[in-house]
Amino acid sequence: MSSQNTSTPTAAQLEQRLRERLQPLTLEVIDESYQHQGHAGANSSGFGSHFRVRVTSQIFTGKSAVQRHRLVYDALQDFMDQGLHALAIEAHSPPI
Repeated sequence: MSSQNTSTPTAAQLEQRLRERLQPLTLEVIDESYQHQGHAGANSSGFGSHFRVRVTSQIFTGKSAVQRHRLVYDALQDFMDQGLHALAIEAHSPPI
C-alpha cells in the first residue's frame, strides 16, 4: 500500500512520521497548500507543499521553541527534500 508520490507529501504521511518520532499527545497536520497557489514554493496541484503542524509532546518538555521546531523539522526532513516547501509549526509541551 505504498503509493507514495515522491514530489507531494500528504498530511497522512507527515502525521504518521510525527507520531513515530515524537509520540505526541495531540497532533494535527493540515495541508494549507491551496492557500498558497501562485506563491513561491507552491506547486500547481494545490496540495503537498505547505502544511501546518500542531503538536503537543512530552519530548518537548524543557526545550525552547527553537529546539521543539528543530525536532519537527528533523522528523520531516526527507519530506522537505520531496517538495514540502513550508511548515507552520505550533509545538508545545504538555501542561504541568
